[in-house]
Amino acid sequence: MRLDKFLKVSRLIKRRTVANEVSDTGRVFVNGNSAKPAKQLKVGDIIRIEYANRALEVRVLVVPTGNVSVQEAPSLYEIITE
Repeated sequence: MRLDKFLKVSRLIKRRTVANEVSDTGRVFVNGNSAKPAKQLKVGDIIRIEYANRALEVRVLVVPTGNVSVQEAPSLYEIITE
């Protein structure tokens, strides 16, 4: 699954267009490397998102094949640091 779609489906970022913009500006890292929106994710990848006033680091636990419900979204990742 693409990085921008995973960020939207997991509710880490609310809209896919915002996920694209954040990735394009270099504020999203996958396994320590700056990542573009089209980066393919796999289980075990570590995503770091730098928001305006904080950073969030999560580990991918499940890569869904489609959309998931709001209740299932937090089960897609594990928070490492906040």
